[in-house]
Amino acid sequence: MFSIIVTDNGQITLPDEIRQHLKLVSGSRVEFVIDESGQVKILPLTVAVETLSGILHRPNISPSTQDDMDVAISEGANDWA
Repeated sequence: MFSIIVTDNGQITLPDEIRQHLKLVSGSRVEFVIDESGQVKILPLTVAVETLSGILHRPNISPSTQDDMDVAISEGANDWA
């Protein structure tokens, strides 16, 4: 457990271990949420692109090639014409 001091301006400094756990760096944004039990949670809003790798993966679906994407875009554009 960590104990910190709130300044007169309402500012706090997050301990290094918390910043590392949340993967926060200078300029990162966080959101404070009060859950149904009244506890306050800090959620990081800045997510490194590396952590998103693979989140849309669907088993048994092969990746699209650049040519596949070009054809799909062309077909979609023709639907508007």
